[in-house]
Amino acid sequence: MNPELSTMNYEPSSWGLYVLTDRSLTKGRPLEVVVDAALHGGAIAIQLREKDLSARALYELAQRLLPIVHSRRAVLLVNDRIDLALTLPIDGVHLAQSSLPPVEARRLLGPGRLIGVSCHTVQEAIEAQNGADFIVLGPLFFTPSKAAYGSPIGLERLREVRRHVRLPILGIGGITASNAAQVIEAGADGIAAISAVMAADDPAGAVRDALHAINAALPVRRTQTGPVPVDRD
Repeated sequence: MNPELSTMNYEPSSWGLYVLTDRSLTKGRPLEVVVDAALHGGAIAIQLREKDLSARALYELAQRLLPIVHSRRAVLLVNDRIDLALTLPIDGVHLAQSSLPPVEARRLLGPGRLIGVSCHTVQEAIEAQNGADFIVLGPLFFTPSKAAYGSPIGLERLREVRRHVRLPILGIGGITASNAAQVIEAGADGIAAISAVMAADDPAGAVRDALHAINAALPVRRTQTGPVPVDRD
């Protein structure tokens, strides 16, 4: 864990919004500029998700992003690349179902780094509890960036996963400020977003709008549901 950062920023349940990068969506703006704007809008967790880059190019991009992210007391995770997390002071990794199992990633990274796992089913979410700090569940709604992962799983799947898993859950897939409250009310602790921030004309404003919707919905959900029940069967 980076001792210069707030401990709160290492708690995924407190993030509200998890911003995933995609420089193909930034409308020609440098990724560093868009990430800085997202942080200025209130984001405190960024995932470097540039799957087409070589190891060297990704390493150099991470080097440029780290001081930007850490200067805002935010955290930077990298998609899949445990080697980069071991080489640079990156705060964690985000794993796909095709990545190393989270328990093995934990063995390599130790207890001081964050591990997130993308999940699509209840069983995947249950299995992720062995090693992961949080899961990203989706796609909940249709979005072009997640079309390759199949049809949207919907909010009922989110409710089902919430009944089985105590890890923080961040919903992903077609989520905007206009439907974020539905996702929170269905059991998510926050949302993950790609195009809603990367492609926004005003990334800082997009982040502020999303966080406003999330923060307004969280107290309502807690009042209605109380502690999250977990099905142990």
